Amino acid sequence: MKKIVNTRAGLEITLPTSEENAAINAAALSDPDAQPLSDAELARLRPARGRPVVAVKRPMLSMRVDPDVLAHLRASGKGWQTKVNALLRQAVEQGKI
Repeated sequence: MKKIVNTRAGLEITLPTSEENAAINAAALSDPDAQPLSDAELARLRPARGRPVVAVKRPMLSMRVDPDVLAHLRASGKGWQTKVNALLRQAVEQGKI
């Protein structure tokens, strides 16, 4: 019999039966490239924290811009700061600033 679990977010999750779970585990263990980690390997794991290390770290910048300009930039969507950097780089390379 399938077990249904209600989450705090109001979602229903149907858990596999013990037979389905055994079949899933057997299939996973049969894959030579996806073997479980040993206790020693698990002990060496450390969580990754922060942003990835980059070769050239970009400095933080604080500047004032007109509110309508900022609204327009933000309206361009996710990654708008990267787009601003690209626009500034293009202007510098073209000798405009």
